[in-house]
Amino acid sequence: MHMRVLFGICFCLVIIPASTSVIFAQIPAGYKGKPFKDQYYQLGAQTIPGRVQLAYYDLGGEGIAYHDSTPENEGAKLNHEVHDYGSHKRPGITDYTAFFRENEGVDISYTKDWADFNHPNKVDPAVNQLYIGWEADGEWTNYTVDVKAPGKYKIITVYGYKDNRSSLWLNGQLAVQLKLPEDTGNWHYWTQATIGEIYFPTAGLQLLTLKYNAGANLAFLDFVRIDK
Repeated sequence: MHMRVLFGICFCLVIIPASTSVIFAQIPAGYKGKPFKDQYYQLGAQTIPGRVQLAYYDLGGEGIAYHDSTPENEGAKLNHEVHDYGSHKRPGITDYTAFFRENEGVDISYTKDWADFNHPNKVDPAVNQLYIGWEADGEWTNYTVDVKAPGKYKIITVYGYKDNRSSLWLNGQLAVQLKLPEDTGNWHYWTQATIGEIYFPTAGLQLLTLKYNAGANLAFLDFVRIDK
């Protein structure tokens, strides 16, 4: 901030980064999605700094809160199946976790003993961690988030497999192209990485859109402020 005093009046000039648009500062007019809530999760908009769980995308349905290329939740569908080696709904797992948001199109499952923890991972995801999988080109999910402190943040995630050419949009404007730097060789071989940086010009409710393509299992995005 630069300040000058003329005739006893203080004039303040706030310098805004050249890459910042005032459009970034407000949720697009007419957006009808709402922060995710259900009978168990009552916190509403996820907060930044902090972790944004990708399975907690907004309420509102296809074309508003998300776009998915198939109407079925492929993860929940799979978790109803039973094979020679057992059920995809593992012993002790609740229906809430195994069939999370099963009536919506976004494809969600959870980390399992025989798929995600029967081999070494560079970084283990949490046990029963919900994640978005079965990704296809051109899909996206919306998140109404509550930014507690404006500024620059690095974005960290735990993921499986390879780069999916994803990007984050802030209030309808492209904010950052994300890069998953390592091919782990399989959707269920997990690692952790810093995958980009984002600038939030203001505090308050903001709309994040994660646009992604085929290639990865994605669990969450951690936003860690780096310009304190």
